[in-house]
Amino acid sequence: MPSLPPMPSFRGPGRATHPRPRIPVPTARAIVDCGVYVDGTRTPGHFTPEQALSEARKTEAGFVWVGLHDPDESQMNEIARIFDLHPLAVEDVVHGRQRPKLERYDDTLFLVMRTVSYIEHDIHAISEIVETGDIMVFTGPHFAITVRHGEHTGLAGVRRELEGNPDQLRLGPCAVLHAVADHVVDSYVEVSESVEEDIDEMEEAVFTPSSKIGIGSIFQLKREVVELRRAVGPLGLPLQQLVHNQDLPLPKEIRRYLRDVADHHTSVSEHITYFDESLSALVNAALAKISVQQNTDMRKISAYAAMAAVPTMIAGVYGMNFDHMWELHQVWAYPAVLMLMAGLCALLFRSFRRNKWL
Repeated sequence: MPSLPPMPSFRGPGRATHPRPRIPVPTARAIVDCGVYVDGTRTPGHFTPEQALSEARKTEAGFVWVGLHDPDESQMNEIARIFDLHPLAVEDVVHGRQRPKLERYDDTLFLVMRTVSYIEHDIHAISEIVETGDIMVFTGPHFAITVRHGEHTGLAGVRRELEGNPDQLRLGPCAVLHAVADHVVDSYVEVSESVEEDIDEMEEAVFTPSSKIGIGSIFQLKREVVELRRAVGPLGLPLQQLVHNQDLPLPKEIRRYLRDVADHHTSVSEHITYFDESLSALVNAALAKISVQQNTDMRKISAYAAMAAVPTMIAGVYGMNFDHMWELHQVWAYPAVLMLMAGLCALLFRSFRRNKWL
């Protein structure tokens, strides 16, 4: 993926000449940033979404990028009124937790992506290692709207990188769609690398004789990999549609960039499939290890039971209180029987040790 130069600074005397307009309070709480871009450069000043759209429409190459975080229904309805968004797409944004998908409403594209974040943890006490959220992107002739649910995978860095690359921004709102998709797939790569390290550590623990790693930890890690696969896998189809569907309103150059994003996504999906197979093999290995340990324990128990059976049998015979028994009234009979018991037990112990039962 291409590296981008840092964002140029727009601070200066010109900013003081643009007073901050009043934004309706309900909508303002959800807006992270709202900028107007003309010919790849951000227009100085602060705008409400309605003012920004009006400013962007003054030129052919202008567009507005509105960033929202966890908007509620009233806030999204206000944005939908300004940008003429379809009610079905607005409903998906408000409810969140949508499956990754791409929808088209006339000249507006609506892309839903799941975001993932890695949570540091102890390999012996795994609770949750993958946190998920949503990022949704609207693109139209003069606007790009990004909606983020969750506290991770922020887009401030994406905006800075794009503002530092005017050539990319000149491609219009679809440049925002590509940048956000690229950012999301990059986060998939980072999380998958961290999960791979966990699996390697888990594999080493399973095959270490003295390790006390529980099979429950393996199952929990497998469950987290399933959660990761559910978030990452379904995005493949929307990315392929963006790359190959010529009917979608996307510049040719953006399709080329999205092809690279789709390739990275395919690579991550293949790694996650490998993770699932590796953890299934680890479960089988852990079960086999437990089975071997149980067999070893049973052999030890059986050996000790056999050694205990010999003196028990002899003592039982001499405890039947018959008068006519072998050497019953001899002085040396009692210590002789004890020595016989000890000798037989020692013989059995030596035999079991030789056969590695003890």
